[in-house]
Amino acid sequence: MVDLNCDMGEGFGIYSFAEDSEIMPFIDAANVACGFHASDPNTMRKTVELAKKHNVKVGSHPAYPDLVGFGRRPMKMQREEIKNLVMYQTGALKAYLEEFKLPLNHIKPHGSLYGVSAKEEDVAHGIADAAEIFGVGIFGMVNTFHEKVYKERGIKFIAEFYSDLEYDETGYLVIAKGRNKYYPADLAVERCMRAIKENKVKTVNNTDIDVGCETICVHSDTPNAIEILQALRKNMSQNNPAKEPKDITDKKMPYIVAD
Repeated sequence: MVDLNCDMGEGFGIYSFAEDSEIMPFIDAANVACGFHASDPNTMRKTVELAKKHNVKVGSHPAYPDLVGFGRRPMKMQREEIKNLVMYQTGALKAYLEEFKLPLNHIKPHGSLYGVSAKEEDVAHGIADAAEIFGVGIFGMVNTFHEKVYKERGIKFIAEFYSDLEYDETGYLVIAKGRNKYYPADLAVERCMRAIKENKVKTVNNTDIDVGCETICVHSDTPNAIEILQALRKNMSQNNPAKEPKDITDKKMPYIVAD
């Protein structure tokens, strides 16, 4: 069953990228920032509490220690360092999950940690080392070291598709510089439905590549995230009536705030 996930809790102190409370009702799984690329203890706790309120599964969203660069700058680290990095951040999140009596559902590396682990086997193994200890699966991309390493080690691999980012010819994501840009909801839906049915997507050069699609990511800092989620919910429920749709009535678009 394909579900919808979103990177959440990515504010820091008084700053936030998006209004998580407006987004949470639309999603099935929240990837919660753990303080290294975004978030702080108060934001983490608030995000977990919000997820419980809306019956949303929670996974950790660990990153390289790069608050200034929002975790989008790669760092050269050894396998054991990667393991410790992921364990430290996931362990912090797990403390809040225990407070609210919620299980840890998965691990989804953030930003450059996600991208580097797709291309470098040792980094993927470092993340897997941590996931084994927590006993959870990992979100990742097919035809990369995500799929190869996690499956070979018997760790649950959850193939992820991105609704609001483009793919290049090699199958990797085209990451935005700065904040994510507006992405047309109709195009996002078209791409996602094709990924679900055919496991294909058009690249920036208009050629087809293979993708996996067990879970679909909509970024919380995409300006029209709720519009995309609302359209996806409608189309996914029409094509799969057995899946109970989330309540999407009278929801407002989130604003990017920094007050």
